[in-house]
Amino acid sequence: MRQPIHSDNAPAAIGPYSQAIRAGNTVYLSGQTPMDPKTGQLVEGDIAVQARRALDNLKSVCEAAGGSFDQVVRIGLYLTDLGDFATVNAVMADYFSAPYPARSTIEVAGLPKGADFEVDAIMVLA
Repeated sequence: MRQPIHSDNAPAAIGPYSQAIRAGNTVYLSGQTPMDPKTGQLVEGDIAVQARRALDNLKSVCEAAGGSFDQVVRIGLYLTDLGDFATVNAVMADYFSAPYPARSTIEVAGLPKGADFEVDAIMVLA
């Protein structure tokens, strides 16, 4: 059974998908870009600002599902420039603690609305 998860503190989906879906104890979190949930516009700023906004959006959806970043088991990072890898790592250190989730980092040609960063995740609830 699939249970949709929604947070008003994260941007509304811009297509035919849910912010997250819970199946049993597992929550599959859709990608979050650095969109301001109030305006629906990308935040202005460097990659650190964009990563923080996207991670804040993801955190809001985790909380709406009844969880936290401590329960994230896998995270996917999507960057338009792998030259920003070290900066994004530093930002992630402010959001996650050991044991860290499994992770992939992928350079992409483009992201929705011209974002430079996107993040998705899988969370397992107790």
